[in-house]
Amino acid sequence: MQSFLDIPHHSDFTIHNIPFGVYSKDGHFSACTRVGDTIIDLNQCAHTRIFDGLSLPKGIFNKSTLNDFISLGKQTTTAVRKLIQEALNIGGFLDNDIFKGTSVFIPNDQVQMVLPIHIGDYTDFYSSKEHATNVGIMFRDPANALLPNWLHLPVGYHGRASSIVVSGTEIKRPSGQTMVDGADKPSFGPSKQLDFELEMGFVIGKNTQLGETISTHDAEDYIFGLMLFNDWSARDIQKWEYVPLGPFLAKNFASTISPWIVTLEALESFRVAGPTQDPEVLPYLQYEGDKNYDIHLSVDIVTAQGDSKRVSTSNFKYMYWNMCQQLAHHTVNGCNMRVGDLLASGTISGPTPDAYGSMLEICWKGTKPVQMPDGTERKFILDGDTVAMRGWCEKDGIRIGFGACDGKVIG
Repeated sequence: MQSFLDIPHHSDFTIHNIPFGVYSKDGHFSACTRVGDTIIDLNQCAHTRIFDGLSLPKGIFNKSTLNDFISLGKQTTTAVRKLIQEALNIGGFLDNDIFKGTSVFIPNDQVQMVLPIHIGDYTDFYSSKEHATNVGIMFRDPANALLPNWLHLPVGYHGRASSIVVSGTEIKRPSGQTMVDGADKPSFGPSKQLDFELEMGFVIGKNTQLGETISTHDAEDYIFGLMLFNDWSARDIQKWEYVPLGPFLAKNFASTISPWIVTLEALESFRVAGPTQDPEVLPYLQYEGDKNYDIHLSVDIVTAQGDSKRVSTSNFKYMYWNMCQQLAHHTVNGCNMRVGDLLASGTISGPTPDAYGSMLEICWKGTKPVQMPDGTERKFILDGDTVAMRGWCEKDGIRIGFGACDGKVIG
């Protein structure tokens, strides 16, 4: 395949991708996709009648979220993606002078990408063995870094959906209680240990009923696609508050996601085997086939003056617990899923320090500061810093990426 639209070298948005998002312009919202630096308005595409054979509901793309579109089911959404892909190919339906210069095609810099889904519920997992081990070594017994349950189930907690924001949204530094070592009582104030967590999120694309379960075999039928996810964390607040019930104010103040949902269909050729799971997991968590994905990940810290430092290069393939296991575990007790729910992987850390997915690990609890190009150093994230996450797959000349997942911290 080759699109008639211009695609810059190393673009995340090749003809092989065709992700889904929502843009805003002059008070108008529309579902869209992107090729190169061109936004393709799907509502305008519907008026060209390229989707006529699908009997789509009228105005399905003329909405501020993708939830209703996703609810149509994978048979329909996959067909829509394929028709768009064919239409944008050289010689395709949209490769016609009558469409060029129309509102079907919009330059990327002329629109504002928005949160593409209404997120009813959000769950965050803790599924990287390397990350869990590193945290266990830092805060517990190095000889028993993993808690007894960790190798038997994908640990998770329910987070706050209302504070999930799209890339480019500024992040206000959170305040809360902290307990300084040696103090006899806690103090209140802005977090001094603000951190990022490099994660992937996946979007639920199909409802279940209360009491219904999802097997690892069927899980992918319920996963619409993936997004980059930054689970901002206030480590000093978290350290004081998390016993005995876990994260609260240290996590619920903000999470940042990329604006594009990349479908599982687009990622199909990037499947890889996951790590060997030992001991053997219980039957409901067992699965067949390759369920991990070879997605390259990076994190840069960009100062207020524009100086940039890459602090992490990781990969989604490292995850010990995969998405199918996470969804099966989430629903094994009958918990119902709803279209637009978001589940996040947990911090993605690899086996070497350059692949660690948080400043807590990269700086090893503040003992190994990162040296920035401007001569300053970072143990955690400072006001004015932007955390810039990127993710992409690349193989056999095909590249598929997720776009920007950026958040600037303000005081």
